[in-house]
Amino acid sequence: MKPLIKLASKEEDAKELQYYSKEDQVLLAVDCIIFGFDKKNLKILLVKRDIEPQKNRWSLIGGFLKKSENLDTAAIRVLQRLTGLQHVYLEQLNTYSKIDRDPGQRTISVAYFALIDVASHSFDGIQIDAAQWFNLKKSPQLVFDHNEMVEDAIRRLKRRALTKPIGFELLPEKFTMRQLQNLYESILDKKLDKRNFINKVNTLNILDKLYEKDMSSSRKGSFLYQFDAIKYQQKLDEGLIFKL
Repeated sequence: MKPLIKLASKEEDAKELQYYSKEDQVLLAVDCIIFGFDKKNLKILLVKRDIEPQKNRWSLIGGFLKKSENLDTAAIRVLQRLTGLQHVYLEQLNTYSKIDRDPGQRTISVAYFALIDVASHSFDGIQIDAAQWFNLKKSPQLVFDHNEMVEDAIRRLKRRALTKPIGFELLPEKFTMRQLQNLYESILDKKLDKRNFINKVNTLNILDKLYEKDMSSSRKGSFLYQFDAIKYQQKLDEGLIFKL
């Protein structure tokens, strides 16, 4: 009986490899837009580029895809290796492929954005001496098309914040209602009416009010709250539409 599967010969394998070798070789990078919140302002983590081209200019944190990785794995590795951050919110944003976007070599980049609470992360494992937090509104011009990436990430963040509770990724585990409002005002870049905002949040019924107070804001102090992920999932199952 003849075998059902025809094994490729060495000549056929070589021919296939030769076919691939004739194609243009292009680098694939991942760039991470890291947003943070310090209870008052939305921030972005940038690094000074230490190689040419555009050495010593501010840049997003990034690296190249390895053969053994998929894109998500590469983004997680770059984030953890360079900043020590892990187990943070990370979302793929967009792909950037302009021919001349990187003057060093033809490179396609896939951008991700991460959300963290600045106060809760010490960055003990950071490997970049020139990394620095900037207020988002006062951040410097960046290399290549990184400004475009940041602008796209801000637009995505605004949409996500209004339709999903990702804003809580930027807050400490316990927070005041004022801190929550400050966060959404920073993301949306506009002032929100205090009474309307609190009413909307309370209507969602996804926060737990604690018997603790933050005494740093006033003599009376402000009650602390926690986001309840289990309650949120139950509300989703019941048909909740998250909207702020």
